[in-house]
Amino acid sequence: MFGNFLVENGKKYKEVVVLDADLSSSTRTSNFAKAFPNRFFNMGIAEQNMLGTALGFAISGKIPIVSGFSIFTTGRAWEFIRLACHDNLNLKIIVTHGGLVGEDGSTHNALEDLSIMSTLPNLTILVPADRIELVQMLEYALNTNGPFYIRLPRGSFPKIHKKGLYSSFQFILYFDSIYLKIYYSTAHHPLNRDRLLTNSLKS
Repeated sequence: MFGNFLVENGKKYKEVVVLDADLSSSTRTSNFAKAFPNRFFNMGIAEQNMLGTALGFAISGKIPIVSGFSIFTTGRAWEFIRLACHDNLNLKIIVTHGGLVGEDGSTHNALEDLSIMSTLPNLTILVPADRIELVQMLEYALNTNGPFYIRLPRGSFPKIHKKGLYSSFQFILYFDSIYLKIYYSTAHHPLNRDRLLTNSLKS
């Protein structure tokens, strides 16, 4: 789904470039690499270099989409992500292997990423619950200026929503000059399925 989305939108948006950390077969950015080899950059196992390059692309007017495993992308390159958010750059970080990842081992678990990313200004965090939410969130991110962090699981999504039905939870936090938005779905819970809840917290 993610790989096909990149290819389809790569045809429409010539400014899109994709960067990966030698994980394109797992993250499915390999689809984009085959379709647009001159706009795909395999940065190797060097997440700091990958994010630093992405910042340069964003400053130059490109739309960089950075992909990798969640724990390595956020853990190794957090300072670069922080700079991108500080300058409100048009950078899309789309990671896989969020949360517990099972057979890949505990070193690949990403349990801290949402905590550290939610401290950053200007960053929109999206966590889809199924394929329908994924497509809508990807489209929203690509058509909205600013930094995004989209967190995907390892493997495929469960089937939750019917086509055309969108359910999400939105929390908006205000911290003086910092405006932080976190979107995520709790559609897995039957009591929350197909409901829309908006909480506004001010401090």
